[in-house]
Amino acid sequence: MLNENIKAIRKSKGLSQQELAVKLNVVRQTVSKWEQGLSVPDSDMLISISEALETPVSTLLGETVIETEVDNIKAISEKLEEINWQLAQRKNTRRKIIRWLLISLCAITVMFFAALVILKSPYLGWDYSDPETAVLGVAFHSFEWLFVRVAPIIFIIAIIGIFLTRKKE
Repeated sequence: MLNENIKAIRKSKGLSQQELAVKLNVVRQTVSKWEQGLSVPDSDMLISISEALETPVSTLLGETVIETEVDNIKAISEKLEEINWQLAQRKNTRRKIIRWLLISLCAITVMFFAALVILKSPYLGWDYSDPETAVLGVAFHSFEWLFVRVAPIIFIIAIIGIFLTRKKE
């Protein structure tokens, strides 16, 4: 098991037997013997191997590395699947919120237009000799003038937004 793990980890790190031997200050044949199971490194050398391969000693002594890599890939795959599902849910929720905000904007725009039609610009009949009434009339007229010109553009953009945020199936 140790021999298989040393070989598998060395290869996964892209090291040759000679490169590992240089890192450990041993000859290449020593690394070869470890990997063939003909000899076993002592405890100090085992620690040096784990440092050179940047792998815990427990991994070197434990189960075969290939099996743990498969388990890690499976665990990572499951985590990514869960994250993707959460992101899709968040995107769907955000789309619904934006859609309802745009629908509300359209409804408010229509209600303001209806209110302006019903009121028939009452400020035109006000007495503008009173300064307070004059200021209020100018403010109301300015609001109505701006609203009548900007609201149709906002309404059209909101309708397009509602169309673009519909649920695609």
